[in-house]
Amino acid sequence: MSPADQTRDRDRSRVRIPADVEREDRILANLTARQLAILSVAAVVLWAGYTATRHLVPIAVYGAFALPLGSVAAMLALGRFEGIAADRWVTAAWRHHRAPHRLVPAPDGVPPEPAFAAGLAGPLPAPLRLPLVRVAADGVVDLGTDGLALVCRASAVTFALRTPTEQEALVAGFARFLNSLAEPIQILVRAEPVDLIPTIDRLLEDAPGLPHPALEAAARAHARFLAELAERRDLLAREVLVVLRQTSTQDAVGRLHRRAAEAAAALGAAGVTLVVLDGPAAAECLGRCLDPSAPPRPEGLAGTDAPVTLARLTPSTPATNAGFR
Repeated sequence: MSPADQTRDRDRSRVRIPADVEREDRILANLTARQLAILSVAAVVLWAGYTATRHLVPIAVYGAFALPLGSVAAMLALGRFEGIAADRWVTAAWRHHRAPHRLVPAPDGVPPEPAFAAGLAGPLPAPLRLPLVRVAADGVVDLGTDGLALVCRASAVTFALRTPTEQEALVAGFARFLNSLAEPIQILVRAEPVDLIPTIDRLLEDAPGLPHPALEAAARAHARFLAELAERRDLLAREVLVVLRQTSTQDAVGRLHRRAAEAAAALGAAGVTLVVLDGPAAAECLGRCLDPSAPPRPEGLAGTDAPVTLARLTPSTPATNAGFR
């Protein structure tokens, strides 16, 4: 068989998957069921209004009132705002308007305001309901009634630089991993800004201590390159996370860790290194996901629910700095 025939057979065996896999099904006239429902309800309402008022008002007067209503219905059914369907965008905006905008961490609920301050501070804040309860030391995230989760960090694969044979082997390895899944899993690719200032400062501080003047010059040149790169472009660091989910059953924690070990072995065949995040690393990762612009948490800082004792104080730190006054 010639190489051209082999390439043709390989192309025939491939199945093209559309990029928009979450696109809704089209029912009639290239419209989805949701769009048809909105237009049908609007048409029934307008027809009922015309039937009830056709002997009372001229058709031109009724059309003046019906045209704006029909336009709004058409906009809700067919329009899109920033890639979101208009009806869903309006629903989300209404829910945001109705939802409380001041949230505080209050697991037991927000106590009522005292009688002497009634109405002075405006509406009371609502309890902040986070999607997680706590992060254990081994990295298991307690989701409350939704079960448990385990966050793993995966390495990236330079797929485009591989040969066609290597690419097929990587795809086959990843396909075996996907086919072996029997529990929910999430693959998240996220990016966050990179701050090169600490790296540049460290290079400039260490440059005078290098053993040769050429090494010092190279370190300073590299620091200048990094500074120019940060000025010209918005640098991003990409991170690939694999989140394993498990319902709250007996031995759920052990099952999560066994699934993580199995996933690490399966993805290793596809050239991907999977590392389970421990408690501090998982908490830091979740914190960056919730607020990417927040500064990093200082090392050695006690948690909000951990008691502060003298054992946490260094010999050179006065007690007043730790909250003892």
